[in-house]
Amino acid sequence: MIAIAALNTSNGNTSIMDMFEKGRVLKICAPMVRYSKLAFRSLVRKYNCDICFTPMIVASDFMRSVKARDSEFTTNEHDRPLIVQFAAHDAQTLADAACVVAPFSDGVDLNCGCPQRWAMSAGYGACLINKPELVKDMVRQVRNQVDNPNYTASIKIRIHKDLRRTVDLCQKAEAAGVSWITVHGRTSEERHQPVHFDAIKTIKDSVSVPVIANGDIKYLRDVESTHQLTGVDGVMAARGLLANPAMFDGYEDTPLECVWDWVDIAVEQGTPFTCFHQHLIYMLERVSSQPERKVFNSLSSTSAVIDYLQNTYGSVSELGT
Repeated sequence: MIAIAALNTSNGNTSIMDMFEKGRVLKICAPMVRYSKLAFRSLVRKYNCDICFTPMIVASDFMRSVKARDSEFTTNEHDRPLIVQFAAHDAQTLADAACVVAPFSDGVDLNCGCPQRWAMSAGYGACLINKPELVKDMVRQVRNQVDNPNYTASIKIRIHKDLRRTVDLCQKAEAAGVSWITVHGRTSEERHQPVHFDAIKTIKDSVSVPVIANGDIKYLRDVESTHQLTGVDGVMAARGLLANPAMFDGYEDTPLECVWDWVDIAVEQGTPFTCFHQHLIYMLERVSSQPERKVFNSLSSTSAVIDYLQNTYGSVSELGT
């Protein structure tokens, strides 16, 4: 694990925007609190994930404390393309944070979609979809302040009940120079209701920047069906990738090879046990029985987990035997 101070910086000659080719649907790992950290990003990149997001980082905390910077943002030279997602509610703080991470990443994303009460009450997340002028200022300030013209500034939003307000927000962001827009096709009140694909299509049709669809991507076939329904330029998955980090490579369930890849990566990077174990709980949920899950979930050390996996599933080298 390498903190940002120890990394070589990029030269800024390449742009993530070049990846948005006509006819190609980009596959993206969503920002996930506690989960889309370096080790998990390293895993999904082995299985056809095009772009990864960091977990959401509160920009003001990030700027205030070196300790926060070192714990919240860890990367390495293979961790690209990478988008750093920030929660912010003022343009200068967001732009300052973007300048700090710009040498080690390909873009920043402003979270305008987190529906959690703490975020909304602090002025972050989904409440920003009701402040289009502020979002516009924040996007513009990042574009003006980051020295690298290829560095992207994107936003991730939820939708309004009145879709005209969402279209207005997206058009204002586009006018301010937003690179692309990720749309979670639910309102901030909705949790597990069906995704409003018609709303995502309306937004895609009303802007000329790339649009990414987010929500209910659980299998590779959902990538294509979402593209067909909406015309989007990419899809972003969260829970679907937690359950199966090899999903974008076409696997229906987590293959054993992927489980052992996770063990190798997590051990090599020193992933804390709770995080290491929790990822495996998600990965094995669909492929294990209730009694197996009960035993596995109660394990309390890395060595016990490795022994269990070896005894229950075998190693990758035994797959062909």
